[in-house]
Formats: sequence, structure tokens, C-alpha cells
Amino acid sequence: MNPQKRRQIYERFRAANPNPTTELKYRTPYELLIAVVLSAQATDKSVNKATEVLFQKYDTPQKIVKLGVAGLEQYVKTIGLYRNKAKNVVELSRMLVEKHGGEVPASREALEELPGVGRKTANVVLNTAFGQPTVAVDTHIFRVANRTGIAPGKDPREVEERLVKFTPAEYLKDAHHWLILHGRYICTARKPGCPECLIRDLCEYRKKTKA
Repeated sequence: MNPQKRRQIYERFRAANPNPTTELKYRTPYELLIAVVLSAQATDKSVNKATEVLFQKYDTPQKIVKLGVAGLEQYVKTIGLYRNKAKNVVELSRMLVEKHGGEVPASREALEELPGVGRKTANVVLNTAFGQPTVAVDTHIFRVANRTGIAPGKDPREVEERLVKFTPAEYLKDAHHWLILHGRYICTARKPGCPECLIRDLCEYRKKTKA
């Protein structure tokens, strides 16, 4: 895909949605971090439902540490893999208190040292909480990047590196959100919604669906 076409794609995304953001509900970097850790292999909707109640009482690492794993499990048991996630959330909260004064660090290295936090989670937090130009490649973004031709790659890391390299600088901070929303609602896995796609004529997918 040539740079002009890529730029046009982002221009259309920005025109349609000038201020995209995550569908996870949060008020602070800490709440965002917890929500993203809980959202692995789960829907944002299920996470929001649980955290809406949780964050009313327990919205700091100190409070979560005090709540403990068994206590936290009661709030997140409707989310997939909740036992392991509860363990990670309490442990990462303890590390934030002990190593970072209870604050979420704005560096990739420090974030990836936390239990349950991999590269993708770190990228979401760096981008959404701290405005850094990172791209967190999940299954939606991986599919859209490959299918459209915007940044094809054989694995998430390669897609991430190509998106960072090829996305014009002024679109990079929001690219992650535009692509994930596009993959979630239009360019879906089983049957992409090509007829209602706003980048249909720019996309390089050969098997476009008809209305």
C-alpha cells in the first residue's frame, strides 16, 4: 500500500471519529491498567460491568492490596480467567505501592515488569493514559492491518512495528483506537461489513463482501 492511500485511510477515520478512545471505562491511569489486565480474552463490556462496582470502593493500589485476592475475586468472577487475573491485579498493585509510590509508571520497561502486563497491555496504557504514540496489536488490529494492506505482518510484533513505521506521525496516537473500532464493528472476522465501510475503495482486500 502506498503512503498516499494510507494517509487517506487515516484522514477518513479522523473525519468520522476525531477523538477516539478505549471502550473500557476508567478515570485514572491505575483504573485503566486494571481494566486492561482484566480484559485479556474477555469483552470490554464484561469488564466495565465488573469495574463499575469495584472502582466505587477500590480505586487505588493500596485499597486493592488491602482487599486481597479472595476479596477481589468476588468482584471479577464474571470475567474469564478471573482467579489468575485477581492474583495478578493484587500483586501488581503491591509492586506499584512498593516500587512506584502507588503511581502507574509511564515507561514500557517498568510496566512490563508488573504481573499480568505484557507488551500489548503496556502499549494500551502508554497510549491511552499517557498519550504516547504506541500501537497495541490485538486480534482486531492484526486482522485489519493484514486484510486492508495497511501494515501486513506475520505476527503482532511485526504488525506493530510496521504500523509505527508507516503511520503518518499526526495519526499515530489515535491509530490504535481507529483500527480496533474498525475491526470490532465493521471489518469483522467472519463477514467483514464492506458495503458500509468508509475505506472500502482504499482497502486492498480482494474478497470484499457485497450487500
